[in-house]
Amino acid sequence: MSNPSVDPVDLTADLVRCPSVTPEEGGALVLLEGLLSDAGFACTRVDRGGIPNLFARWGTKGAARTFGFNGHTDVVPLGDAAAWSVPPFGAEIKDGHLWGRGATDMKSGVAAFAAAAVDFVRQTPPDGAVILAITGDEEGDAEHGTTALLDWMAEQGEAMDVCLVGEPTCPDTMGEMIKIGRRGSLSAWFTITGQQGHSAYPHRACNPLPAMARLMDRLSAHVLDEGTEHFDPSTLAVVTIDTGNPATNVIPALCRSTVNIRFNDAHTGAGLSAWLQGELDKVAGEFGVRGEMKVKISGESFLTPPGALSDLVAAAVEAETGIAPALSTTGGTSDARFVKDHCPVVEFGLVGQTMHQVDERVAVDQIVQLKAIYSRILRDYFG
Repeated sequence: MSNPSVDPVDLTADLVRCPSVTPEEGGALVLLEGLLSDAGFACTRVDRGGIPNLFARWGTKGAARTFGFNGHTDVVPLGDAAAWSVPPFGAEIKDGHLWGRGATDMKSGVAAFAAAAVDFVRQTPPDGAVILAITGDEEGDAEHGTTALLDWMAEQGEAMDVCLVGEPTCPDTMGEMIKIGRRGSLSAWFTITGQQGHSAYPHRACNPLPAMARLMDRLSAHVLDEGTEHFDPSTLAVVTIDTGNPATNVIPALCRSTVNIRFNDAHTGAGLSAWLQGELDKVAGEFGVRGEMKVKISGESFLTPPGALSDLVAAAVEAETGIAPALSTTGGTSDARFVKDHCPVVEFGLVGQTMHQVDERVAVDQIVQLKAIYSRILRDYFG
């Protein structure tokens, strides 16, 4: 007797019921491993640093063609649990939507691809291999998630020829957007130290606030670029300026601030860090203060040039939705920033309007449609 097809809505609901708030596994990867193992996938847990990860491959290692999928089952915290109108891990279906934390970001994407992959290898076993690399650390620090999977794959001689990341990519309408790259992200923390004193005798103090104000003004007024062929202009946002000073008659000794830069392929994290340090040094010299900076580069910008992979995905999206998707590099970071060092990667998923919100939810028909798109991608890739 043939196996019934996997219902992606039921699978999404089962995953949402797993309380996998990052970095907790919550039963989500155990559930997936059971489903994939039963379908003939060789599954390996690749946990590292207390982070749960799952690698699953159908077909032989080193196959002539290997299609990969990357996604995550961890979710962000609930926020105010009392503000939810439904149990956040209840996976209720009402008003045509499935409700719960992770319903949009991105348990529905994982469920849709897992369901498509299981049906595909059972019904039309391909001449090649299908890999799922699923992490429990995309919403967290992302130090031991997809990077751990890719490190393990390199050690084991496992490889994907191409990879699809299932993050939500459509702003408003299913099928309208594919991500072919992402901007880089850099955060910088500044500390400017002067000398504390009485505000009535400013000549006896060295006020760090004017120096910090000048620095933030210069940074925010600077035009990083005008955009590139596939990217919007880079942006710098001042996100906080703090002194922690409640007194009106005290000039504080130090001031701290933080900026975040989202940058395109006209820049590198190292180049921007050097620019920031140079601006800090100039201001410190001008005002006679001491400046310190700490930088974290969360990811470099990258682009998968339009070509065979984006054409494959776009054709499947248009065939199932009737919409020709735009090729975009907008939005924040994703784990595609790690995958791009391994193989060509693009992202496609459903509409992400409620991700990370209270009462997160996904349209049930979108889950079904997403499985159909992923199924067509697999058929066309191996066909």
